[in-house]
Amino acid sequence: MKKLLVSVVVFTMLLVGNSVVTPSDAGHTIMAEKPPYAKWGKLAMQKTTKQYPNAKIIDYHHVGRDDGEKFSSEKFKLWLKGKDKEFGVIVDIQFDTKTEQVNEITFKEVSK
Repeated sequence: MKKLLVSVVVFTMLLVGNSVVTPSDAGHTIMAEKPPYAKWGKLAMQKTTKQYPNAKIIDYHHVGRDDGEKFSSEKFKLWLKGKDKEFGVIVDIQFDTKTEQVNEITFKEVSK
């Protein structure tokens, strides 16, 4: 009888400063920079949690960035699960292009 060896690789990520640390299969640590929208994504999730306190965020997607001369914006689509339904929310964070001071955050509920 032949033995079958099954190995399971567990992928973990640790946030360290501005980097994401991941173990490679060779046992070495790989440093990967956080994406430039990471701080805006964190803000989008914090504000969405406050806007929808009875729902849990179950998915996150960075839609994109629009750069403007005076104002820029980062847009995210979050998928939430409430008591009776699941729904999407588009979060648009508008901020001053130079100072990155937040000007406005809007929420728009969407279906799949």
